[in-house]
Amino acid sequence: MNLAESVQIVSFAILALMMIGTALGVVLLDNIVHSAFLLCGVFISIAGLYLLLNADFVAAAQLLIYVGAINVLILFAIMLVNKRQNFVSLPNAWVRKALTAVVSFGLFALLSAMVLSTPWSSSTGIPVNNPIVLIGEHFFSDYLLPFELASILLLMAMVGAIILARREYLPEPDASGLPETLLTLPERPRELISSGSENE
Repeated sequence: MNLAESVQIVSFAILALMMIGTALGVVLLDNIVHSAFLLCGVFISIAGLYLLLNADFVAAAQLLIYVGAINVLILFAIMLVNKRQNFVSLPNAWVRKALTAVVSFGLFALLSAMVLSTPWSSSTGIPVNNPIVLIGEHFFSDYLLPFELASILLLMAMVGAIILARREYLPEPDASGLPETLLTLPERPRELISSGSENE
């Protein structure tokens, strides 16, 4: 075993332990914000495994999309929707934990059996010189319609997140006793609203 192979094995062991540890933290921690941050560690460790497989484009996409977009979106959703309530333990909560453990160990056993029964072999294919250019050509030729549909779906998700994030409220009645008909954002100063109504 040469130095390159030993470095790859040590890197794989570190990334695998990091992925398993952060994944267990995502599942076992009670604080959902801490779980979301540990999910970022899972995504980063998976990107490192992609780098070990010489899949640099997939690793970059993993970091940009999952860590930079999806995980940040999950954090924003948690912080916008999360209610400040005390944690109350449910009765018979151990039944759910037991069922979750049984299902998790069953899936782990199935995946382990699949890994052990699969005849793994080294790839004999010749790597492409510039895979990013080839992927870009496929995106804008063969897979143009799914690529554009994905962009439209992401745009719809972004518009929906903006609409959900706008916390509008009904303002208090003015001096005349009639409530204002204008819905305003909490961050918008009331002086601007009053000056605008006086100018009209």
